[in-house]
Amino acid sequence: MTEEDRPSSPADLAPTTGKKPTAADDDRFECRACGHIYNPNKGDPTTKVIAGTPFSVLPETWKCPVCTAKKTAFSNIGTISNSEVSGFKENQGYGFGVNTMTQSQKSLLIYGGLGLGILLFLSLYTLN
Repeated sequence: MTEEDRPSSPADLAPTTGKKPTAADDDRFECRACGHIYNPNKGDPTTKVIAGTPFSVLPETWKCPVCTAKKTAFSNIGTISNSEVSGFKENQGYGFGVNTMTQSQKSLLIYGGLGLGILLFLSLYTLN
């Protein structure tokens, strides 16, 4: 894609692909082959996709900039506003609420539990 071919806005990209932006415009997509995450707020500087371009508007010929996997190898991992929550969007409704926690909340829960367990174990030495 040359500098002349580069669209000036995401709206300019839509007529070339024949697709209109969908309700999932804020969703991020992860390559299942290499783990690269396409973030519409950042675009893709490698292939000169401008910031603000939703994944649904990218042409079918677009490939992963890391491993060159096809667009169909990407899976939806959720919205940008929900980007701190780890895991896939479809799995966040399962479990005991742990799937909706951020990474730092999960770490606090895990290491806090380990710390309490160690304290409990050490307190057993005080028993006679």
